[in-house]
Amino acid sequence: LLAMISLTLLAGCKSGGQGVYQTPPESARDSIKAQKLTQDAAKAMAKDHAKAERLLREALTADLFHGPAHNNLGVIYLNQGKLYEASGEFEWARKLMPGHPDPRINLAATLERAGRTDEALANYESALDVAPESIAAMQGMARLQLKTGRSDVRTRAMLQEISLRGESAQWREWARGRLTQIP
Repeated sequence: LLAMISLTLLAGCKSGGQGVYQTPPESARDSIKAQKLTQDAAKAMAKDHAKAERLLREALTADLFHGPAHNNLGVIYLNQGKLYEASGEFEWARKLMPGHPDPRINLAATLERAGRTDEALANYESALDVAPESIAAMQGMARLQLKTGRSDVRTRAMLQEISLRGESAQWREWARGRLTQIP
């Protein structure tokens, strides 16, 4: 009887869904619709997270392999504190956008927030591997290195670069201040 119940439960779980996403046939993908919905979601993200999330889910229904939709959905999850869901979306985006640093930077920030410093540093490093001039990756890496006492020979160079081209005046000032504190 127990074996029969277990098999019934396993069959129910297996047929109930195959993870979060199911792979659609190639003919069912609509990448143009997915791109349009992702752009609409990006506009809505600042004001209406629920609408942006809905649009991104629609984009992924249109094309499961649209990397920017996964990345942006991950950002929404990260902002909601849903670290597990965010990291899953950033992993999808990283695989679908192999030459783009943003999913790697976002995954690093998620891992950092989860207290997984080594993995976060590895993802910032990965972002710099695909985009050596990424100021966002430099900012994240240098900040985390200094925060955890793990600065290395590259830290000074990154701080110098951030002091010149940081994303904001705050970042540039932060980098200038840190440059005076390290040898």
